[in-house]
Amino acid sequence: RYAERLCMMAYERRGSDMPPQRRLLRTQTAGNLGESMMDSEVVPSSLVEIAPILRVANEVEHINARVAYLCRFYAFEKAHRLDAQSSGRGVRQFKTALLQRLQKEDETSKQERKGSDAREMRNFYQLYYRKYIEALQNAADKADRARLTKAYQTASVLFDVLKAVNRAESVELDEEIIQKHIKVSEKAEIYAPYNILPLDLESSHQPIMQNAEIQASVAALRNIRGLQWPKGHVKKTGEDILDWLQVMFGFQKDNVANQREHLILLLANVHSRQPMPDQQPKLDDRTLTEVMKKLFKNYKKWCRYHGRKSSLWLPTIQQEVQQRKLLYMGLYLLIWGEAANLRFMPECLCYIYHHMAFEMYGMLSGSISPMTGETIKPAYGGDEEAFLKKIITPIYDVIAQEAERSRNGTAKHSDWRNYDDLNEYFWSHNCFRLGWPMRVQADFFSLPIKNGADRNEDTDSPRGDGWIGKINFVETRSFLHLYRSFHRMWSFFILALQAMIVLAWNGSGNISGIFDGDVFKKVLSIFITSPILNFVQAILDVIMSWSARKSMTLHVKLRYIMKVFSSAVWVVVLPITYAYTWKNPPGIAQTIKNWFGNSAGHPSLFLVALLIYLSPNILSALLFVFPFIRRLLERSDYKIVRLIMWWSQPRLFLGRGMQESSFSVFKYTIFWVLLLAAKLAFSFYLEIKPLVGPTKQIMQVVVIKYKWHEFFPQARHNIGVVIALWAPIVI
Repeated sequence: RYAERLCMMAYERRGSDMPPQRRLLRTQTAGNLGESMMDSEVVPSSLVEIAPILRVANEVEHINARVAYLCRFYAFEKAHRLDAQSSGRGVRQFKTALLQRLQKEDETSKQERKGSDAREMRNFYQLYYRKYIEALQNAADKADRARLTKAYQTASVLFDVLKAVNRAESVELDEEIIQKHIKVSEKAEIYAPYNILPLDLESSHQPIMQNAEIQASVAALRNIRGLQWPKGHVKKTGEDILDWLQVMFGFQKDNVANQREHLILLLANVHSRQPMPDQQPKLDDRTLTEVMKKLFKNYKKWCRYHGRKSSLWLPTIQQEVQQRKLLYMGLYLLIWGEAANLRFMPECLCYIYHHMAFEMYGMLSGSISPMTGETIKPAYGGDEEAFLKKIITPIYDVIAQEAERSRNGTAKHSDWRNYDDLNEYFWSHNCFRLGWPMRVQADFFSLPIKNGADRNEDTDSPRGDGWIGKINFVETRSFLHLYRSFHRMWSFFILALQAMIVLAWNGSGNISGIFDGDVFKKVLSIFITSPILNFVQAILDVIMSWSARKSMTLHVKLRYIMKVFSSAVWVVVLPITYAYTWKNPPGIAQTIKNWFGNSAGHPSLFLVALLIYLSPNILSALLFVFPFIRRLLERSDYKIVRLIMWWSQPRLFLGRGMQESSFSVFKYTIFWVLLLAAKLAFSFYLEIKPLVGPTKQIMQVVVIKYKWHEFFPQARHNIGVVIALWAPIVI
């Protein structure tokens, strides 16, 4: 018999894994492997294909236990074909429990059958077709349609089981049953499962499909007039624009179904907000314009950033404009729906869409390719799943291999690329070197070469021929980031401390002493310290960005060099010009003047140098006070504006024009001005000024020999005591 033969075949195929004479008990398997394990919802992920069969077995069990048994045995055989070694997670336990249940049900179900298993299955199939399929043919509402859809799926499973049983018993299928199955297959394809909208032709009477907005969107999508289908294409009833895109570019069937509903609902949502003077189910042009504006906002910004025209070309014939807009939107949604992890790389999707939309424009306009002399066709063809296999998969493989190189995040940040690094490649004009179709030999697809001479057995060399590495940012782990990341804060506090000490030490010791000419000149000594701090910052920028030097563009490298050079120039120019503002300069200013000659002072020269030195800061302050101006400058794609902004920050695609409103900036500024004023007043009057008098007295005390003279062999003015006294205040 069929069941006995399959059982023996199953035992033979399992080999030593489970000998036939050994009967496994439920206590010998992990977990509770009772009848609940047969539920179609708890099937192991690797055996998901047998879930519909088990669902049918559960449904028909109360009607015919033998048919339910045969369905489960067919599911067992299919599970064994899918995973013969039981290597999947939970597969061994699942198959063991299923086999136990089959052994239990075999004897009890035999008593209820009439004739052979093949006859039992044939009679039940005919009964099910007559009772459920024919009775529900004229479905009037969504509930009946859902039942009919489920009935078609069940009938398809029953036919597969019937075919397997007849094959095992060498019985031919009746022609009547074959014809019924053909009808069921045709109807099952029409009554496919859906998310929200039943878009098959026989569901037009459903309540949701009666909405004017839905009808208008569906009618617009089904306008395929003028679209050239490939040769050999078999046209079907109800085809629309997305079906044409699927055939031409090779998108997946389920992706097309999902994005069809997505696009219809987007259009219907916007269309419902438009004033409709008539009740004709026609899609409003304003609806298409609004959806396109939101959908292609980032793509258009990306095109402007690269100085390229977008591929959204519209025809001059007004009747074709709506169809063309729907084609552009449908293509973008299909790319996004099938992009998988590439959705984390939006500019990469912009690059893909840019070329595919241009190809579509060439096909619709009948353009001739200069390379082949034929009508333009998609570079990757329209084969089944061509988009996934030929476009998405190569880029995804690069992502996977780079993630593997990270060693779960333990590798150096400069040795591997994450999503952001790969996406930033498409911020550069170099991305167009990839070409279309994309060149596999391009630097984007290059990976570091394994070097056996310079590595251990399982360690890759950090660089390889053609590997572009990081693009804009490379993290270098260092405690120097404590200064570099907060450079402006450190500079402000150091210069403020220097100015307060100068004020407290000279003149009356009050803040009003700044109006004294000599005291004010001494306060200006902070502009000797300031360029030194900027020089340190420029050097740290070069050190921290050294790992990215190979992938930097020329203008970024030039910016770093110019920063170092200009800060080094100011370190020399400002101290010299400051020294010549004094007739009798104090301290280090006299030393500088001695180096360059004791000629007459030129205070105006220092003021001119200071004005030039502070001009970038003055401009930044003005742009900070008026953020809308900076927002416009950062978002601008004009070359002259790029040149002006080049010095202040590198040009990036993201993060431009993110300033707050003027009122928010005003509140922010008032808060910090009040906070810093209170802090500096506290430091000046309660920390710095009280120490000035004692410090002067300590420095006047003469000490001929220190007890620990090894630490201060030539110390003057009790410098060790002064350092110990001021160290807590400075810190």
